[in-house]
Amino acid sequence: MSTKQLSPGPLGLAAFAMTTAALSLFTLGLLPAASASVVVPLAIAYGGILQVIVGWWEGKTNNTFGFVAFSSYGAFWLYVAFLKIFITLGIISVDVPTQGAILLLWGFFTFYMWIAALKLNLTVNLVFLLLFLAFVVLGLGDMTGIRTVQIAGGAIALLTAAAAWYGSLAQVINDTFGKTVLPLGKPLK
Repeated sequence: MSTKQLSPGPLGLAAFAMTTAALSLFTLGLLPAASASVVVPLAIAYGGILQVIVGWWEGKTNNTFGFVAFSSYGAFWLYVAFLKIFITLGIISVDVPTQGAILLLWGFFTFYMWIAALKLNLTVNLVFLLLFLAFVVLGLGDMTGIRTVQIAGGAIALLTAAAAWYGSLAQVINDTFGKTVLPLGKPLK
């Protein structure tokens, strides 16, 4: 029997990447807007609930950063899904600039998580830097209504998903092979 502890981080990164990539494809207009509701169950199950579970699992390993990050972004995806459901059912109405302001608040949260990520590997640092930029650009796009800004935010979010997928892939491959096959990069600080 192995005493090696499982790392929940790669699972959380994969869930974050998948949900972020899916929504980004709609934001970029690469998938039809009429089908965007397909993101809602993905945001609830994989991006939301699973990331919250990973966050709590990270807490059990005394990883404060992982606990706060995965729990928070899991809650973010649940927020996105329930917002879409509540708007569709007519329970609430929210104007796009207000949604943009909320994205800017998430940008602020992500900025201070990025500062903490400076102590972690380069890949995680890149995920948080790109996510910070994505939230800011998407928020400004929604607040101004400028479609090219929204598209730029979607492109940055897609790059964020790619970085998160790489981080997940590298950790799974490296753990499986028992050696560094795919580097994650040294911490910046």
